[in-house]
Amino acid sequence: MAERKVYGAPLSTATMRAVACLYEKDLDFEFVQVDMRAGAHKQEPFISLNPFGQVPAYQEGDATFFESRAISKSIAYKYLDKGTQLLGKSPEESAQVGVWTEVEAHQFDPPASKLLFECLFKPKFIGTPTDEAVVAENEAKLGKVLDVYEARLAKSKYLAGPDFSLADLHHLPVIHVLLKVPRVAALFTSREHVNAWVKDITSRPAWRKLVDTYNF
Repeated sequence: MAERKVYGAPLSTATMRAVACLYEKDLDFEFVQVDMRAGAHKQEPFISLNPFGQVPAYQEGDATFFESRAISKSIAYKYLDKGTQLLGKSPEESAQVGVWTEVEAHQFDPPASKLLFECLFKPKFIGTPTDEAVVAENEAKLGKVLDVYEARLAKSKYLAGPDFSLADLHHLPVIHVLLKVPRVAALFTSREHVNAWVKDITSRPAWRKLVDTYNF
């Protein structure tokens, strides 16, 4: 039996957030695919792992976690000295990791995920048209967030400082998918420092391995 198990779906950005952390830490794990089309995430046995019925869930020994950002933090703390150090190399940088992981969750992700849903998920998986008004509204919101990122990245290679961290990793799955939508990709590519940052983090060996492994 594998010591570590990730329960999720390859097309889930949240699942890939947790997997990305395991890859950066160079940890072996078993991937248990949850058939979301069949509603398996809302039924036993998965519902016992996450009572909210959302992927991913993570098991390590007798411990079970859910919420992808919490999973990645638990892995980063437990395996601090293995693989990539993701929590900052000084008290100040660790504090910045905390700041920018919060920014990702509360400022970046809401408009970014709405764009992902409208531009990709609805037409591809639900078969309903994109709501252009919702797209325009959230492009504007995301643009304002990325203006803040542009200013930050003009003076810092990564969001939390000179080193790649969870603050950057948490963005990877959603950015990776949004770059497939030209009009949304332009929000990133039109900002010099944001564009350089995106190219950097999406070219990391651990991320490329994930993309190739799961055809993400």
